[in-house]
This record gives sequence, structure tokens and C-alpha cells, in this order.
Amino acid sequence: MNISLAHKIELKPANIQKGYFVRACGTARFVWNWGLAEWNRQYKTGSKPSGLGLKKKFNAIKKEEFPWVFEVLRDANSQPFSNLQKAFTNFFKGTSKPPQFKKKGIGDSFYIANDKFKVEGKKIRIPKLGWVKMTECLGYSGKILSATVSRTADKWFVSICVKMDITPTTCENQAVVGVDLGVKTLATLSNGEMIEGPKALRKMQKKLKRLQQSLSRKKKGSKNREKQKRKVARLHHQIACIRLDALHKLTSKLIRKYSVIVIEDLNVRGMMSNHKLAKAISDMGFHEFRRQLDYKSSIAGVHVIVADRWFPSSKRCSCCGEKHSKLKLSDRIFVCPTCSFKMDRDLNAAKNLEMYPELIAA
Repeated sequence: MNISLAHKIELKPANIQKGYFVRACGTARFVWNWGLAEWNRQYKTGSKPSGLGLKKKFNAIKKEEFPWVFEVLRDANSQPFSNLQKAFTNFFKGTSKPPQFKKKGIGDSFYIANDKFKVEGKKIRIPKLGWVKMTECLGYSGKILSATVSRTADKWFVSICVKMDITPTTCENQAVVGVDLGVKTLATLSNGEMIEGPKALRKMQKKLKRLQQSLSRKKKGSKNREKQKRKVARLHHQIACIRLDALHKLTSKLIRKYSVIVIEDLNVRGMMSNHKLAKAISDMGFHEFRRQLDYKSSIAGVHVIVADRWFPSSKRCSCCGEKHSKLKLSDRIFVCPTCSFKMDRDLNAAKNLEMYPELIAA
């Protein structure tokens, strides 16, 4: 089975190398914005623009009008057209929103093709720059497809995509587990184990508020404002890393211990529309949990079953099977009106999820 995975590694560039990264990101951002503006202009005139057509037009004029794009690698001014074509294709399919213009400092990155760079140990060779130190070695072995250099806060990262041919292993443990995700506890397992989430955003809310208030008082365009922006970005990055670490530990634990994992098909977008729960839900990272579980299970040979969105896991009694239709969100203890069975609401839902494969088979 072929699978593509990316290993994101922090870089340790020198100051001159940081300047090169900034110029490459600026070039990629400029080309994207130029292509998007030209696409919109041609579309309004009745033409049918394409990424390849825009690329040819840009290549014809870049030597005279934009000679500074030659200071960095070629992929920085060629790949944005492919990305733009893909973005509009997804938009016309209805799977994403229309492409937007990019702003400096937000999502800065540039692409490198697999034949343009080389990885040796804890360093990577980038065209027109040379060797750049990495904090760790590449963790995957296989065919290298591409690399993307990006910036988060004041740190630089390289994400190397590798295509591997793997044979899924057979899990010796045949245990089945139901996993109920929640806001109070990150995950409740059907065996009674409850895993607390780190709630990093909630714990650092006061510090984040203080930094953001200080940022709002800084004069726009000043160096002090830029310094404060980096402080806020570093804290956001720290919060994201804490959340990601907890989710990796949880998903790896589930993959090691169980051969069948049953989870809910949560409508995260709909849940986020509730302004009272949106912050707590985003702090848990439900979507990231599902993403990690999907790719790790495919490697380990673990079967992940996603219960139907309308399956009443919380309202169904795990003892007698009756549905408690009047159960409220504020009711944390499930009490069955038929058999008077009592259990924690999340644990009852997890047990129902564990029984889900048998219920649909029957």
C-alpha cells in the first residue's frame, strides 16, 4: 500500500538564510496575488483563465517587470500558479471557499520540488542558499516528493513529503473500544477510562489577553509593535503545540491497544456555531483527532468505524437499549426512564459506540 506522509522539522537558519526565506516567501505571495488578480480580471471579461495560461503570461514579462524574482529559487514563482488552479478547481466543485489575496506575515511559505533539494542527516540543501541545519533527521524512508518551507511565529520549518510503500500490520489485540469526545474530558473510553484534555488555550487565556492588550497599545508600524506581534504569535504556537502533543499521545495509545475503534461522526462546524461552546471545542481539536486517527490506523492495520451522525449514542441506554428523548445537554448523569439505569453521560455514549458494529449488523 502506498501512502504519503509529511515530516515537519524545525530549521535553524543563520540570519542571512532567514533573509533568503523571507524573500522567497514574499515572491511566492506576490506571484499568488498577481495570478489571482489576473484570473479575476480575465474572468470578468468573459475569458476562461487557467493556471498554465497565467504562468506563461507571467514568464513572458517577469524578466523586464519583476527581475527580483530571480534572486530566489524558481519554484517560488512557478508553484503558486498550480496552487491557484487547484484552489479554483476546488471552489467550482463546491468543496472550498474562493481563493483570497494573501497578506504578509500570515501563512508565509514557499514550495521546493523534489529534484531541487537534498537531505543529509540533520541538514537540507536549498537552491541558491546552500545547507541549512535541521533540529532532527528525516523520520521516513521512501521516495521524497516535495518540501515546503514555512514560518510560524519567529520559527522556520520544512515539511518534507515522502511516499512510502508499506504493508499494514495485523493487530494482535482484538479488543474493541468506543471513544466519546467531549468538552469536559477530551475522550471517554468504553472501558471506563477518561482522558483529560490539556485545555491549553483556557489555561493561557490570561497571558494571551495581557499580550494582546499590550499589542493594541503599540503604535502601528513601530518596531515595538512588531516585537509584541512576535510574542503573541509565539504564545499561539505554544498553545497549538501542547494541543497537538496531547492528541498524538492519545491517538497513538488507541492504535497500540485496540484493533477496532468506534468514534462519532461529529458535525464540528455546526458545533462551532454555538458561541458558548466554540472556544472549548476548538481548544480540544476534534478535527485533528480524526485526521491523526485515520492515517495512523491505515499504517497499523487498525479498523476505524465512524458511527452514523444520527446514531443516538448519548440518548440511548447502554443497558436496555431504550432512547431517552428528553435528555438535555446539561444532564451529565444518564438516568434511563425505563430501567432506571444510571451512568455518566459520556461513558454511556462510549459504551453505545462500542456496541455500534453489533447493532448495525443486527
